[in-house]
Amino acid sequence: MSARSAALPSVDSARQRSHRPLHARLYDRIRKAILSGALSPGARLPSARAMALEAGVSRGTVDVAYARLSVEGFLVTRGAAGTFVTSPLPIPPRGAPPSPARDPRPAPHGRAALRPFQVGVPAVDAFPVATWSRLLGRHARRARASDLARSDPCGDGALREAVAAHLAVSRGVVARAEQVMITGGYHGALGLLARALARPGDRAWLEDPGYHRTRDALELAGLRLAAVPVDAEGLVVARGVALAPRARFAFVTPSHQMPLGMALSLPRRLALLAWARGAGAWVVEDDYDGEFQHASAPLPALKSLDDQGRVIYAGTFSKSMFPALRLGFLVVPDGAHDALARAASLLHPPPPLAVQRAVADFLGEGHFARHVRRMRALYAERRGALARALEELASPHLQLDPGAGGLHLTARLTGARDGEVVERAALLGLAPGALSSYQVRAGRGRLEGLLLGFAALPAPRARKAVSRLAQAIEQAREAPPPCTPEPPPARPTRVGRR
Repeated sequence: MSARSAALPSVDSARQRSHRPLHARLYDRIRKAILSGALSPGARLPSARAMALEAGVSRGTVDVAYARLSVEGFLVTRGAAGTFVTSPLPIPPRGAPPSPARDPRPAPHGRAALRPFQVGVPAVDAFPVATWSRLLGRHARRARASDLARSDPCGDGALREAVAAHLAVSRGVVARAEQVMITGGYHGALGLLARALARPGDRAWLEDPGYHRTRDALELAGLRLAAVPVDAEGLVVARGVALAPRARFAFVTPSHQMPLGMALSLPRRLALLAWARGAGAWVVEDDYDGEFQHASAPLPALKSLDDQGRVIYAGTFSKSMFPALRLGFLVVPDGAHDALARAASLLHPPPPLAVQRAVADFLGEGHFARHVRRMRALYAERRGALARALEELASPHLQLDPGAGGLHLTARLTGARDGEVVERAALLGLAPGALSSYQVRAGRGRLEGLLLGFAALPAPRARKAVSRLAQAIEQAREAPPPCTPEPPPARPTRVGRR
C-alpha cells in the first residue's frame, strides 16, 4: 500500500468495537481519511486485491466499499490506471488550508507540471525513457542475494569506474575509481563535505551572486560566508584573498557561473589554485552543467589543472539525465578521502544499487554520450527560439546577458522588481527565477533580473511564453511600490518595579 494509504486505521482494530458489516467499516475509514486530508485529492488507492490483503478482508468487501464511495463522489475509477480520490473533491477536506492560486490547467496525475522558464530542468521530454527503463529492469531482474545485504557507502564499483572513465574523456579530469564517491545528488555531496571537512565557524568563499541552495546549506552547517564578487572573468580571486585570506573553502562554478553564465578565466583559475595551495584550503568545483556549451566545445574542468590535490570536483546527472534521479558524485583528493568515506558510511547513502548499475551501463554502453550530443543540438534550437522571441516580443525593460552555456538565459530588468515579476508570472503559469535571490550581499546594490530556463521549453511554445512574461512585467511595472510602514511610536519607559 502506498505511504498515503498506510495512515488508514486498521479494519481489524475496529472489529471488537462495532457490529457493522466489514464493507461499511472499510467505507468509514476511507471516507474519514479523505475528509481529514490524509488522502489528498488525486491520490491513488491500492487495487481491490491489494487492499483486501492489507485489510484482511475479502475482495468483494473492498469492491462494495469502493463502489459506494464512487457513487457518493469520493472516488473515481480510471480503468486499468486504478482508483483515485476525486480531484477536486465535492467538498473540501476538513481543516484543510485554503489552496493558493494555481495555474488552472491540471497537471497529469502523479506528475508535477513543467512550467515555462523553470531553471535547472533539462529536456525530460527528450530523454530516452525506453532505454533507461530497459537498463533499470535488467538490473532489477539480476539482483542477487548478496546484493540485499550491504552496499558500498562510497558507491557501486562499476559506476565509480564508469564515472572516472567518462570524466577523463569529457572533462579532462584524471582520477582513479577509488577517488570517485557516489552521492545523493549535489546536495548530498554538500552534506558530506560540511560534515566531514568543515567545522562551525570556518570561513568559506562563495560567489556573489551565487547558487542560493549552496549558500543555504553552508549557513545551515554553521560556516561563515565571504561573499566574493564576480566580473566578466568570473570570481575575483584577489577580492576573496582580501576578504578571507585563510578561508577553509572556496565554492565555485568555473565552467558556467551560476547564475550569470561567464566562465572563470585561465589567469583566475591559476590564481585560485595558488591561493588554495598556500592557504591549505579546499576548492569545491560545482560542475553542474559543464557538458553544455553552445558557442564552443565544453571547457576543461578546473580539476584538470589541479596538481596539488586541493580541488574537490562535484558533478551531478540531474541536468544531463533527469532531476528525479538524484545521483551525483565527488572526485576526492587523497588528502580528503578518508574523512569523506567515514562520513559516507554514516550519512547520505547513495541511490539504490539497481539505479547505480543502470547509470553505469547508460555511461558504458554509449547511451549517455549520444544523449548529451542530441541535447546540445536540441538546446541550441530551444535557446535560439527563446532568444528570438525575447528580442521580438519582450519588454524593452528586459536585456539579455551574453551567456554562452548552460540551460538558462539571464536577462537584466529595469523599471520593476524581479520578485514582483516572478510573482505575477507565476499567476500566468510561468516559473522564471529572480536574479536578486542569488545575491549574497544586497548592500553592494540590488541586482534585478530574471533567469529563464529554456531546456524544457519546446521551440514552438517560446513566443507564447514570452508574450505572457511581457504581460507579467507590465503588471509589475504598474503595481504601486511597496509602502514602508511608519514605525510605531516609542512606548514610554516605565520606572519602578517590573
